[in-house]
Amino acid sequence: MSTDAAPTGPATPATPATRATPAISVTSVVVRLKLALLRNGLRQSSGRRAAYVASLVVVLLFAALQLIGLIALRGNTHAMNVTVLLTAVLALGWAVMPLFFPGGDETLDPTRLVMLPLRPRPLVRALMVASLVGIGPLFTLCLLIGSVVATAHGAAAYVTGVAAIVLGLLVCVALARAVATANLRLLTSRKGRDLAVLSGLVIAVGAQVVNFGAQKLGTSGLSSLDPVADVLRWVPPASALGAVDSVSEGSYAVGAGQLALSALVLVGLLSYWQRALTRLMTSPDDSTLGAAEPTRDKAGRSAGLRRLLPAGRTGTVMERSLRYVWRDPKTKTAWVTSLGIGLIVPVFNALQGTGSIYFACFAAGMLGIQMYNQFGQDTSAFWMVAMTISSTRDAYVELRGRALALLLITLPYATLVTVLTTALLGDWPALPEVLGLSFALLGAMLATGAWSSARFPYSIPQEGYKSAAPGQAGLAWLSVFGGMVSAALLCAPVIALTIWLNVSADGENWTWLLLPLGTAYGALLTLAGLHLAAPRTARHLPEILTAVSKG
Repeated sequence: MSTDAAPTGPATPATPATRATPAISVTSVVVRLKLALLRNGLRQSSGRRAAYVASLVVVLLFAALQLIGLIALRGNTHAMNVTVLLTAVLALGWAVMPLFFPGGDETLDPTRLVMLPLRPRPLVRALMVASLVGIGPLFTLCLLIGSVVATAHGAAAYVTGVAAIVLGLLVCVALARAVATANLRLLTSRKGRDLAVLSGLVIAVGAQVVNFGAQKLGTSGLSSLDPVADVLRWVPPASALGAVDSVSEGSYAVGAGQLALSALVLVGLLSYWQRALTRLMTSPDDSTLGAAEPTRDKAGRSAGLRRLLPAGRTGTVMERSLRYVWRDPKTKTAWVTSLGIGLIVPVFNALQGTGSIYFACFAAGMLGIQMYNQFGQDTSAFWMVAMTISSTRDAYVELRGRALALLLITLPYATLVTVLTTALLGDWPALPEVLGLSFALLGAMLATGAWSSARFPYSIPQEGYKSAAPGQAGLAWLSVFGGMVSAALLCAPVIALTIWLNVSADGENWTWLLLPLGTAYGALLTLAGLHLAAPRTARHLPEILTAVSKG
């Protein structure tokens, strides 16, 4: 009997390899991945959970207040002006935030998925949906809902408002993702991270602009926004909110056109994002091609800079200090902040009509602070400088070169801010005395800064946002604020002379003398401060080196 007879029992079930595999949605996987990463990140420490909860509560409270305020505008003839402008500002914020905070949402970094077999279109859709999970989209959604409630009148307007909310939110998110993806290689490089240095300046300028705008609105009312709103209502995504107002007034064709414009921009952003994503995930990293420049080009630029500086050690110290300003993140942050605030305070006060021309001295004061803790700015690299200082003369030349490098930027900057403030206020006769005061203040701060650098040196950590190493915060406060008080006292003679000339009968005819007198007085103070600081620097070099290398 043959043993090859076919079996007569029931058919065997299909093996797992032969079963149909259900399709897995990339979108759901990416969203679950983001939620899992967020949840696991919050589990790492109670401090992180507390910070997240606190930020969520603050954002929700602010969003609720904004929502109530927008609803209160309902029925106001100028409500559309506010909602359109608010939507435009939201879109601008979504566009620029990735440039200043590229690491704000690491879960949406597409380069982490570069080794996976994913097609661009499903990946764009998945990242788009995942981008809608977070505090930012929730805040934006609340403001868009409030804007629709404030402007919609009638059933057709509310239906249009639903579409406007969806389009507005999607355009904001797509804009942020497209900007971040297109600049991801740059933002994750060393030079790209320097963009974050500007965030403090942007926030400071933005706060002053908002303050200035609020004051103007308080005096002229919401009607002053009419010209701006007439333009913005055709700029996506604000055009989607403009469509709600148009439909409320019965202009259905205009509203449809405004909605179509926002939809067209959304399609364009998604298309651009997809192309940028494809290019990012398939092309080599060329963010460091600039480092491959021919050495002779870099040497030529360096030689060109040296030709503009004095010869010898003074020029070398100036070049090193200027390179620190350009290359070192901490030093660059301090300089950018000082430059920004030194301009914002006098100029915005002048624009508001509440400022004084003497506010221009703020520019010289802010930049004069950079002279303090000169050796601490070098951090642990100061030991190489210390090896070249063997006498009081070496210490004096070192300090003089640092002061001249600071003057190379500060003198023209302080002059520019003073002239600009004078032009805004129209008080040209006071220009010489204010320049004289600025130069005297700058000289006093250079003098006290040089002495304070030798007497109260402290270390500046390279990582994080701390400006002093642990245990040296009191020393830092004493160095900066003690030096500033001393500088103000040193300027007392020039201040007293200014007051006397302005209150005396014929003194206004002689206020021009304050420019040469203030300049000479500031120069003498600087030289005196350098000569006083040099011997101490030479004698206490080991202590200074230990202090600036701490931590």
